[in-house]
Amino acid sequence: MDNNQTAAAGFMATFFMVYLIVIVAILAFTIWVYWRIFAKAGYNGAMSLLNLVPGVGPLICMIVLAFGRWPIEDELAAARGGAPILPPMPPAPPGTAVIPS
Repeated sequence: MDNNQTAAAGFMATFFMVYLIVIVAILAFTIWVYWRIFAKAGYNGAMSLLNLVPGVGPLICMIVLAFGRWPIEDELAAARGGAPILPPMPPAPPGTAVIPS
């Protein structure tokens, strides 16, 4: 192996090590962010580990967060008395009978 090939191999090894460190840092940051989002939504933060599933993991996380009923919403409804807040009904027009429900 001549000097140029040795230098090229060293450069490639250094490049791939730096690349690997950057990819692991981005992945760790993504998992941390999803962990915080899941925890604030009332889910177990460990659901963020679904991001480790290649290809469909981040998609599954987004679908759960976008379309699922968040446990924190259930806790909020229970704290408010269990019934959703509805706007008040307008008064009945004069001269009409009001049938109690």
